[in-house]
Parts: sequence; C-alpha cells; structure tokens
Amino acid sequence: TRKESSAASDVYKRQPPRAASEVRFYTVHGDPPQPVKPGPEGWPEPKGRPPILLRDGFSLWAVVFGPFWFLAHRLWVEGLAMLALVVAIGLLAPEPAASVIVFALHLLAGFEGRDRLRARLERKGLAELGVVAAPDQDLAWFRLAQQRPDLVKALP
Repeated sequence: TRKESSAASDVYKRQPPRAASEVRFYTVHGDPPQPVKPGPEGWPEPKGRPPILLRDGFSLWAVVFGPFWFLAHRLWVEGLAMLALVVAIGLLAPEPAASVIVFALHLLAGFEGRDRLRARLERKGLAELGVVAAPDQDLAWFRLAQQRPDLVKALP
C-alpha cells in the first residue's frame, strides 16, 4: 500500500499547476432565496432547486458540432435555425463562399452558445444570482458556498 500511495501522489505531482491567468467565470442561476416558512415542529426545512453554475466564455464544442450542440443542450429554436441556415447556405451559396460562411456561422455559435444557455435559464424562471471566479467548477462551488451560503443550502 505504501507503494500504491506513492504512485498516486506521483500522478498529482506530474500535473502542472494552474496558472493564475486560467481563472474562469461562472454565472450562478437559480430561484431567488425565499424566506423559509416554519413547518410543523420536527419537519425538515423544504429545499428549493439547487443553483446552476454556467461557465462563461467561448465554447469549442459549439464550434465543432454547431447545430447539434444547440440541440443537445435543448436549445431547439437556435439549433433548428442554425441547421436550416447551414443547409440553405450549402444549397444556395457558391462553394468557396459557402465554406467561409458556414465556418463563420459556427464561430458565432461558439461565441454565443453559452449566452443562449443563459437566456434559456432565464426563460425557465432561473434568474442570474451572481458571478463566481474560479479555475474549475469544483472551486467555483466552494467559493459560492463562501459567498452565498443561502444558495448552497438547497444542494441535495
């Protein structure tokens, strides 16, 4: 077991430390905190829906998969509109221009994909409750718990 633990620690040593410039921003979406109404004595407090952390920034997978990325994230209107545009451009535009236009459309999907996800969350009634800066999602949850313990109380 001593040898196994040293092998496991070597794996962690080989990973390069994250640079300070790799900080990502996550927006926090959820139901606004409601005052808890006391129930009968001995009953647990009712839990709301847990908050959702959504990373901000460019989405490489939205560029690669385009309309299918939108459909996979249940953005039906955006996915079908992009699919219709790609098919229309492929049929109507001459070949060299069609490739450039479709690539530009996919780049636009990469830049706007996460904003469309944010808009879908707002349509579902989940307001933006804050922003958390962290290098990864686990640390973002930790920082959210420090900043807004009232939101993390809804976690299962």
